[in-house]
Amino acid sequence: MTDLLARARADLRMGVPVVLEASGQTALVLSAETLNATRLKALQDLEGMPVLVISARRAETLKARPYDGDLARIVLPEEATLDWVQGVADPADDLSMPMKGPLLSERSGSADLHRTAIALVKSARLLPASVVLLSDMPNDPALTRLDAEAVSITLQDQSPMHRVVSARLPLPVSEAGRLHIWRPEDGGEEHYAVEIGTPDRDIPVLARLHSACFTGDLLGSLKCDCGPQLRGALAQMGTEGAGVLLYLNQEGRGIGLANKMRAYALQDQGFDTVEANHRLGFEDDERDFRIGAAILRDMGFSSVRLLTNNPAKIDMIQAHGIEVTERVPLKVGEGEHNRAYLATKAKKSGHLL
Repeated sequence: MTDLLARARADLRMGVPVVLEASGQTALVLSAETLNATRLKALQDLEGMPVLVISARRAETLKARPYDGDLARIVLPEEATLDWVQGVADPADDLSMPMKGPLLSERSGSADLHRTAIALVKSARLLPASVVLLSDMPNDPALTRLDAEAVSITLQDQSPMHRVVSARLPLPVSEAGRLHIWRPEDGGEEHYAVEIGTPDRDIPVLARLHSACFTGDLLGSLKCDCGPQLRGALAQMGTEGAGVLLYLNQEGRGIGLANKMRAYALQDQGFDTVEANHRLGFEDDERDFRIGAAILRDMGFSSVRLLTNNPAKIDMIQAHGIEVTERVPLKVGEGEHNRAYLATKAKKSGHLL
């Protein structure tokens, strides 16, 4: 399944349809983000009624009825154009064109295949919106066909992680540094661990679970506190002589860099970081903390002193078998450009700032 899933993600990112099958039903699935006019017209010419599947978060923004609980199946009008589909899927022009409807939500029949379609496009780091047509598709060898139940199970399970390589990496905070690389079996992003000194595996290690932030860590963006937190955590580990920083490739709280930039654009329209994520159709936080727990266990650690301002992160790590003996505050990097962002994290996400 992992090879088929990787192929399906690539197809969706290129705008190529994939086929989902389950319980005698077959669905043709396309990403709303990468859909083009030619493929939309070909879909509309097929027998059946295509729907645009959006998450309940996006449906709430559009005042559409999510009869299926976590999603809404929006019936495509016969005259629907590519601009209409992508206008519903993408909130970029919500303020300039607020009237998207009326939007008619399908409420009959099973939404299982549609739910899998949304999970699949999200796993490809695309907007959580998919055009789905329930139809008896011929066995076209050019299309990737997937068993929907197997896809759902695979996406819910954490992909096994394998250590690829470890090497010495002298750093300004400590010449006794090592970098470890892990690679998931499902072809997803690799994750890293920076080990400072030689931490004792028998006592809680000073640890930081740091989600990748291209804009903050590399470019020094002033919109967030990620860069200062990264450097502050490493500096504290260097001062203590030991520690481990996990650098997890879960950009934008798990939605990917492109979607994170979409959220930034919405923030420029006046929405806070949580509101922006919801308008895009995502939850507040889409990260998978099982990854960090698995890496810590593989390194021989069972307990940590966690450098974090986020109590929820403590709960999530402990839920996956790593004991947190102490929360170590990491209050750095507040400035003019990120003050509102940090206030939102405190008010809506419970960060202790």
